[in-house]
Amino acid sequence: MRARVAGYVALTKPRIIELLLVTTVPTMFVAERGVPSVWLMVATVLGGTLAAGGANAVNMVVDRDIDRLMERTKDRPLVTGVMTPRAALVFAIALEVVAFAWLFATVNLLSAVLAVSATFFYVFVYTLWLKRTSTQNIVIGGAAGAVPVLVGWSAVTNSLDWAPVVLFLVIFYWTPPHFWALAIKYRDDYAAAEVPMLPAVASLEVTAGRILRYTAILVALTVVFWRVAEMGAIYLVSALVLGAVFGAFALAVRRDPSERTAMRLFSYSITYVTLLFGAIALDVVV
Repeated sequence: MRARVAGYVALTKPRIIELLLVTTVPTMFVAERGVPSVWLMVATVLGGTLAAGGANAVNMVVDRDIDRLMERTKDRPLVTGVMTPRAALVFAIALEVVAFAWLFATVNLLSAVLAVSATFFYVFVYTLWLKRTSTQNIVIGGAAGAVPVLVGWSAVTNSLDWAPVVLFLVIFYWTPPHFWALAIKYRDDYAAAEVPMLPAVASLEVTAGRILRYTAILVALTVVFWRVAEMGAIYLVSALVLGAVFGAFALAVRRDPSERTAMRLFSYSITYVTLLFGAIALDVVV
């Protein structure tokens, strides 16, 4: 029973969900221009967690064949046989239904629609179509991971604006450098599974060049957000400093596209997005 419960939790990919939620709450601070109600934050985070968990579970059901071939994913619950694909799919669909109903009942319809639409995009556009057919898989598919900022904004305002759209683009352009850095380490896994992740089908030099270009666009967008959202000096200084460090790591990968430098960039990319969105919340509060 303990293994079964742990398996269902693993289906939701908790570490990925944590990263998504880091972007949701600070966006709510900007939309509120202050501290949102605790209840609204809890309701939005819970609904977002359920929706993202359901999407990740469907992803594991679809990808169970290639997960068996990859060192990084060989211990996932559908590979080890902790549960059946049918049970995992029922679990995933149940999470999505509950997520929509919860957000609709406690937040608003727009937030519920956005959260579940991200799941449909992640499953049908990324997992079922692009992941196995295009080197643009994580570029376009990464849009699903940027939707939580839209959910956070709409939870407060029941509408959308340019500020959350720019934040959406920040996460959209952050995702490829973040993921390609990890994929450099596991490029042999992707090649064995015949998944055209960029480092598996292009040279490391080409991959490093694209990482650097996306990083430059990312940093520029964080400055655009400062202007569009009328943020203060705390955010601007944080965005510039954090962006400069991100650029330095990306340059290091460009000079030496090895697994060691790539994983340094990958680790920092997580720190980067956490501190950037922390600075957003802090700027609003101060």
